[in-house]
Amino acid sequence: MRNPFEILEKPVLSEKSIGLGEQEKVKKYVFKVHIRANKKEIKSAVEEAFKVHVTQINTTRVKGKPKKVRYQPGWRSEWKKAYVTLKEGESINLI
Repeated sequence: MRNPFEILEKPVLSEKSIGLGEQEKVKKYVFKVHIRANKKEIKSAVEEAFKVHVTQINTTRVKGKPKKVRYQPGWRSEWKKAYVTLKEGESINLI
């Protein structure tokens, strides 16, 4: 078992993700996770790190975008995003 914070790289703090965490009953949080982490590893990492119960996890891979750096073409790297749904009544204090 790896350290939970090797799997959970950082929370994604955008308007949409903060709105998901502020819902009344079901709380959803969005994390940037290790690209090779699977749903079972993500679930155990969140439960171990924040002492909560996870009911559902949805993951998606975000493709890298083309960018130019000093007139040289390049790409941003791909990354993986995990939507974590918690048991009713539980929450995580990210801020």
